[in-house]
Amino acid sequence: MSGLAAILLAGGRGSRMGGVNKPLLEVGGTTLLNAAIGAAEDAGCDSIVAVGDPLAGADASPAVTWVREDPPFGGPAAAILAALPLVAASRVLVLACDLPEVRAAVPLLLASPFEGDGACLADEEGRLQWLAGIYRTDALRSAGAGLPQAGQGASVRALLGELSITAVAASDDLAADIDTWDDLNQARRRNP
Repeated sequence: MSGLAAILLAGGRGSRMGGVNKPLLEVGGTTLLNAAIGAAEDAGCDSIVAVGDPLAGADASPAVTWVREDPPFGGPAAAILAALPLVAASRVLVLACDLPEVRAAVPLLLASPFEGDGACLADEEGRLQWLAGIYRTDALRSAGAGLPQAGQGASVRALLGELSITAVAASDDLAADIDTWDDLNQARRRNP
């Protein structure tokens, strides 16, 4: 294994927003999905695996391979585990497709030295943003092997909680994701 890959989580239900397809929401003139793809491409990822159903409206990047956890909507841990067989790189960015500041977050993650299993953003109160992180691929595979049913219904904490993760200090804005319409409105105000 060598290099860097990316896993983009783009297959959630958007239930807190009435079922909206969050990766296709626009902030700052681009969809959240295309921002994540751009961040992975800017980072020089060898491969980009998006988990979810292929989305119309996404930039057609030949670097993106789509996969789906089985059964669908098994949660982010199951999505990560569904993508791992397609990852040949030693390190992998794991990025939720509801991060409006992803293009600023990825360089911060790449610049953070970590000696353990990975690094992820932490907001100003120290809360970890697991789905804005960079991890050793073999550590994710080992952690996933301990989860029943390929991680279906498992929390991200169940997958990553026992790993040695470096917290990368970030502003609340940089670590924020979009879970509500208010979150979206705030992100759009910050990124007109």
